[in-house]
Amino acid sequence: MSGGDEEWAAAAAEEETMLSPAARLFQSPKFNCHIVTIIGCKTTFDPEVIKAGLAQTLLKHPRFSSKLVVNDNIFRRRRWVRTPVKLDEHVFVPSFDSKPENPDQFLEDYVSHLTTTPIDLSKPLWELHLLNLRTSDAESVGIFRIHHSVGDGASLMSLLLACTRQTSDPEKVPTLPAPLKRSAETEYSRGCGGQLLWVLATIWSAITLIWNTLVDIIMFIATILFLKDTKTPIKGSKGVEMNTKRFVHRTISLDHIKLVKNATNTTINDVLLGVTQAGLSRYLNRRYGLSAKDKGTKEKTNYLPKHIRLSATILVNLRPTIGIEALADMMAKNSKTKWGNWIGYLLLPFNIALQDDPLDYVRQAKAIVDRKKHSFEAICTYFCAQLLLKILGAELTAATARRAISSTTLAFSNLIGPLEEVSFYGHQIAYLAPSVYGHPHALTIHFQSYVDKMTIVLAVDPNVIPDPQQLFDDLEESLQLIREAILQQRMNKEIV
Repeated sequence: MSGGDEEWAAAAAEEETMLSPAARLFQSPKFNCHIVTIIGCKTTFDPEVIKAGLAQTLLKHPRFSSKLVVNDNIFRRRRWVRTPVKLDEHVFVPSFDSKPENPDQFLEDYVSHLTTTPIDLSKPLWELHLLNLRTSDAESVGIFRIHHSVGDGASLMSLLLACTRQTSDPEKVPTLPAPLKRSAETEYSRGCGGQLLWVLATIWSAITLIWNTLVDIIMFIATILFLKDTKTPIKGSKGVEMNTKRFVHRTISLDHIKLVKNATNTTINDVLLGVTQAGLSRYLNRRYGLSAKDKGTKEKTNYLPKHIRLSATILVNLRPTIGIEALADMMAKNSKTKWGNWIGYLLLPFNIALQDDPLDYVRQAKAIVDRKKHSFEAICTYFCAQLLLKILGAELTAATARRAISSTTLAFSNLIGPLEEVSFYGHQIAYLAPSVYGHPHALTIHFQSYVDKMTIVLAVDPNVIPDPQQLFDDLEESLQLIREAILQQRMNKEIV
């Protein structure tokens, strides 16, 4: 048990916390989502050191020391109740009778097996598996599994990083890239004519914001009712959320992504979406090509059907960012902070085609993202979910959310990681690979940056995508082609 008797007596005296609306959705059988984060370390684990670290940090966060309780009254309201935590019931250290012949495959099978076993609801909804297993890119591997009702992915990743310290300075928490700040002064604000242009631009911006939001909400409603993605080889069928998932990851150079970002005047997120569009186009063309060849179709280079409708669901954290330093202080001082799932949804269309110019994928991605940024879609979908919860209840709202998400093809996420190497209770981290399962997609793509690397994480239904390594190859080759196009442009300018 962590903490003293006096601490837990005080915790027991705290008022019970009701589940947030999104947490209630994630507790529904139709939307029972879990977050999985694989942590590769450069040294072997000392389980006792990690347990001692958890007792001083993570267990002081209310959600990690609270269990889910259902009232016995007719409404069966769910709430979080503080409870003593026995770390041995949450931290698992499997032993191996013999060294696995293929450690990477063993790790993949181990994580996949976790998707078939539910978390025990009689205790706080998290667990950590510590595998002293040497893989191709780590000396040991930790696997956090946390029920999504505990928090959204961005907040939980921030909380995890608040439990780490810089390897070069164990007293400092990690630092993240500073968000881009827009200058308050613009060309429109200079002079009387400039002020008039600024007013006109502001009015036009407001009009397009309202129009974009209206169109996005109509499309979201249409997606719930009837508008579904094209049935492609990577789209899951009904019940895919219940299937066993496999998690694989690959690390690429963040510098290559930044090179494209700087050359195209875009963001890292724009580049990643462009690479994803390009990689999926290559992968689907191959899958369609194999099917066509099996049918004896004449060989060609482009097998993609015309007018493929393919979109991604993106979850947006609407809660203001707390910051790693604030979370670390909160755990150190055992103080309170706002927490919970404040999540909105975006539906992001992908253009699936074989482009002659690889840079077109990035340009198209930027245009789509810029338009989505100028819309209140995420905020509106959040408040619509709130309203539906009050009117229909958690089960029907979860069924509605599931219908909307299952109409799309994949889930996409991009998380920002530390700028410097960090250590998890003294264990230097080699990579971070977060993902999620329990939602109605056969494919989920996560990108996680860490120092000068970017880790791509795929969560796949192996019945739908039996060759995730091939998809990795297509994503990596797409980035390489985009990068080569940038370098070729530079050479042409130098020649001129």
